[in-house]
Amino acid sequence: MLGGHHVKKLYNNGVEATLGVISGKWKPQLLCHLGNRPQRTCDLRQALPTISQKVLTQQLRELEADAIITRRVYGERAPFKVVYELTDLGRSLGQILIQMSLWGEQRATQLPDMEIRNDHAGFTHILEN
Repeated sequence: MLGGHHVKKLYNNGVEATLGVISGKWKPQLLCHLGNRPQRTCDLRQALPTISQKVLTQQLRELEADAIITRRVYGERAPFKVVYELTDLGRSLGQILIQMSLWGEQRATQLPDMEIRNDHAGFTHILEN
């Protein structure tokens, strides 16, 4: 918001709008882990040990701003328990992420200098929850 006015994001097409939400090194991985179950920040840091706290916070805030995840704070005083969870909109990305992962896995089989550490199976939990 600028000066109390909401700034509308303008995209050329739906693919660009989707990528605007899920692009980034960490967002697909965060969505994969959040697809398993609601997660605390410490759980996500443990699952992604090379992400910095600053970047993790930034990525989570962006996903929350795009209504892909919710942030719930529990407790009356510090230390608070903060839990992140996929919204229905976030869960609706499951099939898209699986298809993107399958495409990348297929491409990796055709390129000798490309390797994929994890397959699309992690994203199937998004569809189950």
